[in-house]
Amino acid sequence: MNTKHYIWVLCLFSLQLSAQKADTVRANFLYKSFKSAMRNNPEQAALFKDSLEQEAKLSGDASLIAQAYSAEGLAQYYKSDYYKAREALQNSIALYDSLGMEMELSRVLNTQGVVLKYLGEYEEATNTHLKSLEIKRALGMPVGDIVASLGNLGVIQMEMRNLDRSTQYYEEVLELSIEHGLERSEYIARGNLAGNYGDMGEYEKAESEYLKVIDYYNSKEDHRNEARGINSLGALYFQMDNIGKAKANYLRANEINKRHNLKMFEALTTRNLGKVAMKEENYDAALTYFQTAQALSVETGTLARNVGDYINIANALAALGRFEEAYEYRRVHFEKHDSIFNKERAEQISALEIRYESERNAADLALQKEEIKTLNAQKKAESLKKTIYAGGMFSFLAVAGGLFFGFRQRIKRNRIAREKQEEIYQNEIEHKKKELASQTLHLVQKNTFLEELQENLQALRQSPEKFKMEFRRIAMLLKKEKASDRDWETFKTYFSEVHNDFDQKLKTLADKITEKEIRLAAFLRMNLTTKEIAATMNVLPDSILKSKYRLKKKLGLEQETDLVEFLNSL
Repeated sequence: MNTKHYIWVLCLFSLQLSAQKADTVRANFLYKSFKSAMRNNPEQAALFKDSLEQEAKLSGDASLIAQAYSAEGLAQYYKSDYYKAREALQNSIALYDSLGMEMELSRVLNTQGVVLKYLGEYEEATNTHLKSLEIKRALGMPVGDIVASLGNLGVIQMEMRNLDRSTQYYEEVLELSIEHGLERSEYIARGNLAGNYGDMGEYEKAESEYLKVIDYYNSKEDHRNEARGINSLGALYFQMDNIGKAKANYLRANEINKRHNLKMFEALTTRNLGKVAMKEENYDAALTYFQTAQALSVETGTLARNVGDYINIANALAALGRFEEAYEYRRVHFEKHDSIFNKERAEQISALEIRYESERNAADLALQKEEIKTLNAQKKAESLKKTIYAGGMFSFLAVAGGLFFGFRQRIKRNRIAREKQEEIYQNEIEHKKKELASQTLHLVQKNTFLEELQENLQALRQSPEKFKMEFRRIAMLLKKEKASDRDWETFKTYFSEVHNDFDQKLKTLADKITEKEIRLAAFLRMNLTTKEIAATMNVLPDSILKSKYRLKKKLGLEQETDLVEFLNSL
């Protein structure tokens, strides 16, 4: 190839690269403009999206096509058409995955998880969010991305009525958001926590948070979330049996929803107005509200919400004396409810979370092992240094015997310093070993039990005719898992050794503390959830919540003091 030809090819290649770069820059601009306009100006957002799709098609660039699919998925999500949203996002996920673009993949997975949740596919939604979170943490992505996944996992747990676990997610999001100045994430977390506070009967805290949230979204002209907050405040007043305030807030929210074509939230507020009408004994109006809400749920694909519409319509029909129709709607309700919220599905979702946490803990264990190796290496290095130093000093003293007494004190000071340093290393090693043993014990016990229980459930699923036999086997397994007094004493002894006489410290703080309360405190110290503790102690979760309150009171802790955080400090 002559020089002129080479230069011509090089120039052409450079022009191609410049064109590709320009395509990417334009596409990124269009995508950001689309997302910015999506909340408050859907018509303008649609123009940006259409331009992005055209840009992607003309370029033939797979990454731009994936970006266009992502925009289409978001657009359908905001229109509340979750079926189309899921399809578009899945195309985007497949392309980003094949291209190895993990950061973009994690963000689209997060959106897909939200869509799946609205479609009532809780298990798949949980799995999708956990996968997104895993990628984000591995890449060290911004905190805003991390809290998005944590918050969405909290929402799923809330909808599955695991309020304790849900609140843990929300509190983590709130803490991270405040720490890093993520204002929008902070108010999303506040709104979610307010919902949990209301469900737990803490009405004043819930009302205070909702009012802050509504003011914030109003100042930002975010109509979608403003209406959502107003509706939630109405639901809180409904819980408090303040029907007048509830109705006023529902009507206010519904007016915003209709004005801005927010059909999914219109279904929600319409459904709530139906509940108010039932309270007012206006059953004809209630039936109309519920039927409208059901039609909107079907249109938007919010199947999880649609399940509740059947029972609401059944109740209205029964109140009107139309019992045959009511019975049929009730039958369909339970049929649909079991398909989405059945116990096995809830257990599978919990297992997904446990598996994810177990993998993270296993990684922590590996890291701790490496730390122990490092500390041991440091200890050996100090010993070697001591040997060399001592040998050098011996030679020096042999030659300069007359200076022996002058250096004697210096040697003594060096020896004491070395011994102290060795003691520090040794203490650190022992501490790491204790923590390692504690976490390993926890992981092995939990995973062994889960695997055995899962095997029995699978056997039951495959052979329904063996129900009695398999049910008896599962019952025996659960009974075996429940710690006997002797097992508890063994565990308590080990736990006290690892956690520095934990039970004695509790008895010092509260001399009337019971053995059952010590056991509860130990399980909380091991970061078990309320559901896990209830299963271990063979009681209902509500009983554990009441026991936690009594324990907190017995330890003399202030209301705002976190019990688990206090126990971890002992």
